[in-house]
Amino acid sequence: MCGIVGAISRSPVNQLIYDALLLLQHRGQDAAGIVTMQGTKCFMHKARGMVRDVFRTRNMRGLPGTIGLGQVRYPTAGNAYSEEEAQPFYVNAPFGIVLVHNGNLTNTVALKEELFRIDRRHINTESDTEVLINVLAHEIEVAARDLPLTPDAIFNAVAAVHKRIKGSYAVIALIAGHGLLAFRDPHGIRPLCYGELRTDEGSEYMVASESVAIEGTGRHVRRDVAPGEALFIDVEGRVHTRQCAAATSHHPCMFEYVYLARPDSVLDGISVYQARLNLGETLAQRVISTMPPSEIDVVIPIPESSRPSAMQLAQKLGRPYREGFVKNRYVGRTFIMPGQAVRKKSVRQKLNAIGVEFKGRNVLLVDDSIVRGTTSKEIVQMAREAGARKVYMASAAPPVRYPNVYGIDMPTRDELIAADRSIEQIRQYIGADALIYQDVEAMKRVVRALNPALDGFEASCFDGHYVTGDISAADFAALEAQRTGARDDDEDSAADRSRLALQNADSL
Repeated sequence: MCGIVGAISRSPVNQLIYDALLLLQHRGQDAAGIVTMQGTKCFMHKARGMVRDVFRTRNMRGLPGTIGLGQVRYPTAGNAYSEEEAQPFYVNAPFGIVLVHNGNLTNTVALKEELFRIDRRHINTESDTEVLINVLAHEIEVAARDLPLTPDAIFNAVAAVHKRIKGSYAVIALIAGHGLLAFRDPHGIRPLCYGELRTDEGSEYMVASESVAIEGTGRHVRRDVAPGEALFIDVEGRVHTRQCAAATSHHPCMFEYVYLARPDSVLDGISVYQARLNLGETLAQRVISTMPPSEIDVVIPIPESSRPSAMQLAQKLGRPYREGFVKNRYVGRTFIMPGQAVRKKSVRQKLNAIGVEFKGRNVLLVDDSIVRGTTSKEIVQMAREAGARKVYMASAAPPVRYPNVYGIDMPTRDELIAADRSIEQIRQYIGADALIYQDVEAMKRVVRALNPALDGFEASCFDGHYVTGDISAADFAALEAQRTGARDDDEDSAADRSRLALQNADSL
């Protein structure tokens, strides 16, 4: 999961991209990068860290131009600590292409071999984004060989990309001297939308992972990019679109609504906030079937994502809703921190209990999901230390039992507490007096009710069904080995690495 944005403006775009990345910071805190384009020259700055730390005044001054793109990174492939794997990525031929990508390719190994053996392209990192940009560059070169680069040629190239790559991908790319290209995988797994601002000089456009980045920068959301669709905005500000995939379905990632997206975003026609309210309502039914509501003195959310679900659950149960934990906003989201040791250490730095809400009470804690279980165990213990008589735990999402291969940081079964444990065993592990999970089918039903036009959801981590239909046991083994190898690399210091840092130039 990453956050990506691209924009064409009538004025310098660097501040606009920066502001949009701040609005998408929740999607990735490992690294950030911006590229701008002036004429045919591209200017880049990227580094590890939060947006506010990566970009200083001197960096912003070095990003001229009215077209640009940016990314906040949360690594699910490659090395979380590698500077060279921060996005955007750049290739100088054909034309000069810069690209950002949200998602995860599942056939990276085969593509790397194919790129080297057939396309004569060298991949220097473990990042699937570098693979993707080279596939796109090759297909644009083939489509436009000895011909002008027209929108039709670009769309033909995207159609060829769809045939070669597998997995999830939302992509924004700049083609030097030509314009901005955005496209989405044929299943619409990762989100992508675009918006417009009309000015006296003409329209300005933005493409982003979430609607909040568009609305928060004063633009009007036009619509979501459809699964398999490509959108090209030329340097004159003309918008061209085409469906580039032979077969499509619409299965957005359920985890976006459960946890990843901001509640004020609308993804694929569904309000994230309303989706979480609905999840709270159906979770209340599960709680009622498990215990009498009279046994619960107070409902307390675990900040932040679970608040809407907890409020709706409390209302349906007729029990008081209280804020029992104070969150330190200057500590990153625990779920997306690389490394279990860092994640475990940060829980108590991130949350502190308000003792008066716990002392002598039976409390129902509501979380958006339980992935690894270590955070839940720590929070249950915090509630007991604050004086709770009994601690019940409810999850607005079903048990996470299966690896995710489409861009969420849970690719190995041994990381998932529910992979090989019963609910009773999980309850004992986290130390709760009762544990209530959301029902898978109820979750799908109440969220899909907000947009019946969807074909369904990518909910593989809950139900084990992979919508691309091409995931095998060998793929799982390769992905797990890749992730394990990346974690081994993470333990090395940067000084011990000697890779060529070809992607790290501040200007290109």
